[in-house]
Amino acid sequence: MPTARGGPSLAPARPRTSVEAVVDRLITAIAVRDFAPGERLPAQRELAELLGVSRPTLRAALDELTRAGFVATSRGRAGGTWVLEGSDERTAGAVSRTLRPSWSELEESFDLRRLVEATVARTAALRHTTQDADRLRTALAAYVDAAGDPDTSRRTDAALHDAVCAAAHNSQLTQLSRELLARVNLGLVWEPFTRADYDRALPQHAELVEAVLARDAERAGAVAHEHFGITEDRIRAAVGPAPTGVSPDGPDEVQDGTGSATMLA
Repeated sequence: MPTARGGPSLAPARPRTSVEAVVDRLITAIAVRDFAPGERLPAQRELAELLGVSRPTLRAALDELTRAGFVATSRGRAGGTWVLEGSDERTAGAVSRTLRPSWSELEESFDLRRLVEATVARTAALRHTTQDADRLRTALAAYVDAAGDPDTSRRTDAALHDAVCAAAHNSQLTQLSRELLARVNLGLVWEPFTRADYDRALPQHAELVEAVLARDAERAGAVAHEHFGITEDRIRAAVGPAPTGVSPDGPDEVQDGTGSATMLA
């Protein structure tokens, strides 16, 4: 279609469908190691709920990821959807489309999370009880024993941080901690994992528990502030050089297949 000046015009940009947005989001989750190669994805009902999409939309996205070689499905009692190494061809674009449009907001969430988690740790150092101390020691020992196994390491990592939050004795801080994890991590409420992340976190966990038990609030806060950069660093590495001049901020608008626009958080 010609323009008023007689030259060609660009066709309107086609909005992504919700299926395409979920595909991008799951590729991004694999890229940042929320889901590691060899790991089984959550059941479809649970994963759809985590992502805030319908099960048909999720199934269509998983079908596309299977065709692209990112996941494989097996049937039977021990079946499920398993993460493969995936294709690098689509990863950079998916990560960019998922994370860059709201990068400024994400940067602020990274900062807020470190501030909040430092406050949680300082408060835990000042308020913890004998029972809290026992729970912290047990959680740390379990993380050490996990020895880098992905599933066990994720669970014991979460248990340790739950113990720190519990020792702060403020339910709203605990809720805010959980909300911020989801905010910086594609809506998922667990940390990305690689063996390098485990090796980096292990001495930090030990130092954090030691500082809390010693009632050294300032050291506990400083360790937590550093420790909660691990997820941030993994997401930054996946997205590449810091985006500049990216707009608009906020979630992407996508088409849900019925012609109406929806917002994918």
